[in-house]
Amino acid sequence: MSKLHLVMGGRVSDPQTLDYCELDKMDLVGVYPDYASAEEAWRSKAQSTVDDAEMRYVIVHLHRLLDPETPAA
Repeated sequence: MSKLHLVMGGRVSDPQTLDYCELDKMDLVGVYPDYASAEEAWRSKAQSTVDDAEMRYVIVHLHRLLDPETPAA
């Protein structure tokens, strides 16, 4: 199984949390086949919103959600 990663982001209610507001306006950047390419996309989006403390982008390890028994390594 590929180690799929989702990059997404949006406005959070508190910059210290991942409590996203307006879920219908989430920015789904894309799905990537490996962590390195996901990190590159995440870094680009995160840096483009660096001045907006309420915007938060994350990398979601889809492969861990699809098969939680698989080791993290």
